[in-house]
Amino acid sequence: MTENKLSNHLTNELQEQFGSYFNDMPLIVKSPGRINLIGEHTDYNNGFVLPAAIDKFIYVAIAARADNEIHLVAGNLEKKHITTLHDLAVGDESWSAYILGIVQQLQQSGFKLSGFNAFITGDVPVGAGMSSSAALECATIFALKELFKLPIEKLDMVKLAKKAENEFVGVQCGIMDMFASMMGKKDMAIQLDCRSLLFEYFPLKLEDYKIVLFDTQVKHSLAGGEYNVRKQQCEEGVQLLQTIYPQVQSLRDVNFGMLEMNLKNIASQSVYNRCRYIVEENLRLQTGCQLLLCNDINGFGKKMYASHKGLSELYEVSCNELDVLVKMAGDEHAIAGARMMGGGFGGCTINLIKEEYIESIFEKFSHQYFTQTGKDLKMYVAQPTDGTSLVAYND
Repeated sequence: MTENKLSNHLTNELQEQFGSYFNDMPLIVKSPGRINLIGEHTDYNNGFVLPAAIDKFIYVAIAARADNEIHLVAGNLEKKHITTLHDLAVGDESWSAYILGIVQQLQQSGFKLSGFNAFITGDVPVGAGMSSSAALECATIFALKELFKLPIEKLDMVKLAKKAENEFVGVQCGIMDMFASMMGKKDMAIQLDCRSLLFEYFPLKLEDYKIVLFDTQVKHSLAGGEYNVRKQQCEEGVQLLQTIYPQVQSLRDVNFGMLEMNLKNIASQSVYNRCRYIVEENLRLQTGCQLLLCNDINGFGKKMYASHKGLSELYEVSCNELDVLVKMAGDEHAIAGARMMGGGFGGCTINLIKEEYIESIFEKFSHQYFTQTGKDLKMYVAQPTDGTSLVAYND
């Protein structure tokens, strides 16, 4: 089935599903998940990241109501949630927080909304580190913008989506996930400066390599605490350095001399390790971008392995299953690079694998992974794609 025929098929299916619940014709928006080639946990430290939107999507089908009620249906979960514009209660349906947080941010920004019906579905794996939450937030805000003709630009939508996750959901994430989901471009990676929000597209000339994600089947819940702990530890390091270097505003302003001559002596080992990892990762990313410009995939892959080592040993956000997969990848000549991807404590590893070996490596890894962990292994092959977009009008 061609891409256009597949898109038309999905649109028709979504319209039918929406109609079965709400007896109306929806406007439909899709927003992609994302990968991050290198630069992990640097975003909330005002550093650099290198994400790309991928061809796994969250779809939001939506139509306005004549009252102030909000009726939500999560198709994949077969769950419903009803509330109002004036009482954005989540209750037991935690998935609704990603949608209602967007509503809250738009209202606080002065945008006028009415009630609406929404049906949500998609194929971005939840808990696998491809940021299904950011895709849902971006799809929601883009859909509400289109539905209510709101005068809001893409970058402002990204900022509001981040605020919704920080303030309503309670995860102190950075801006990378929302930025990649909204601003992605087909066959490109985005080098994003998370301090200035300046960005540059880099062609992904992977040639005979493909981006392959191995899913550990270990689910993570970042709101649970460890993600926020890492952010607090980085902030503690900055505060300690500010007593010596008042110009330091974030770890973006820190160099190795500051770490070794000062922070190492006044911070706990954990705080020092976290800060050291961030400083090293920013440098790795910038070197990695130059390697991509030279089409040096093997050189870039070595930076990915080094990134994982830092995430596992210094930032301590890996887990046994992730470490097992990266170690296995390091023994394969057909894999240029591998590392854990996303917040950590589960999810996927991202790998650059020669296309002709993908199936045989997956078969081999599945057996080895089950032997070592007792868990099954899932695989996703991802392609860089365009960001959040309108799929169908409700005219």
